[in-house]
Amino acid sequence: MKKISRSSKIFLTGHKGLVGNSLLNNLIDQGYHNIVTKTSKQLDLTDQLRVKKFFKSEKFDFVILAAARAGGIKANIDNKAQFIQKNLMIYLNVIRFSFENNIKNLIFFGTNCIYPKSSPQPIKEKYLLTGDLEESISYYAIAKISGLKLCQAFNKQFKTKYKVIIPPNLYGFNDNFNILTAHVLPALLFKFHNAKKKDLKSVDVWGNGKQTREFLYVEDLSGFIIYLMQNWAKSDNYFIDKTYINVGTGKETSIKELSLKIADIVRYKGKIIFDKNKPEGTPRKVLDVSLSKKYGWKAEHNLEEGLKKTYKKKFN
Repeated sequence: MKKISRSSKIFLTGHKGLVGNSLLNNLIDQGYHNIVTKTSKQLDLTDQLRVKKFFKSEKFDFVILAAARAGGIKANIDNKAQFIQKNLMIYLNVIRFSFENNIKNLIFFGTNCIYPKSSPQPIKEKYLLTGDLEESISYYAIAKISGLKLCQAFNKQFKTKYKVIIPPNLYGFNDNFNILTAHVLPALLFKFHNAKKKDLKSVDVWGNGKQTREFLYVEDLSGFIIYLMQNWAKSDNYFIDKTYINVGTGKETSIKELSLKIADIVRYKGKIIFDKNKPEGTPRKVLDVSLSKKYGWKAEHNLEEGLKKTYKKKFN
């Protein structure tokens, strides 16, 4: 199996998104100089024939699959069909044609919402498919689970080295800050910034504020991916079924605590109103990251540090 080096030809999908953009910049900084990227207009990853021709002509050594249709609770509720259909097509095309073109090394990104809504906390990798999913995000989660299982199937049957990374809620300055489709953290950053700018008396937050989430600064996730690439040979020892692993901080924060932290960073002095009539998702969600720690990695930023960097880059 060819060793991953800084001259390996890497296809990075989703390079305009939160994860992909962070990873692209960090790979370049680390000296990886043979990275191929395509916008969705240049290459529609849902188009089977175009993806097939592209992979056949390029001869990649390594693939990083960061492309996805994603969003917060509202976006998942409003776009069920798109989230499952588009993502399934992307994952099947990229993973299948990686295999058919003898690409043995691939990284795919899962999400913590693939775990059952009633999982014991913190969530261990072995809890996958042991219970019902949270309904509001189940269509997106099923697409992600399918991508994970496809990687696992190729690994078991054909001895590939496809790796699936399962992070918690990610955030960073290149996130989606559209209030209608954003995840909770960027949505709240935008809300509080906008409230301060317009001198609004209050900010509404969905749910009762008691739900907890784990947040990972996207630069830390990029750091893990580079660590993985540089320590690829020993990764099988730490990935469940040699395929997937949780990556995060292992620390949870309530939505109320998050709102207060953001209000403090933004310097918003108004009232915070928790709307109990709005959907709030799974009550508690934090990953067990003991395997990634044993592998030799841990996050560098705490939540406050990551929030300050994100707010400064995005809004200042």
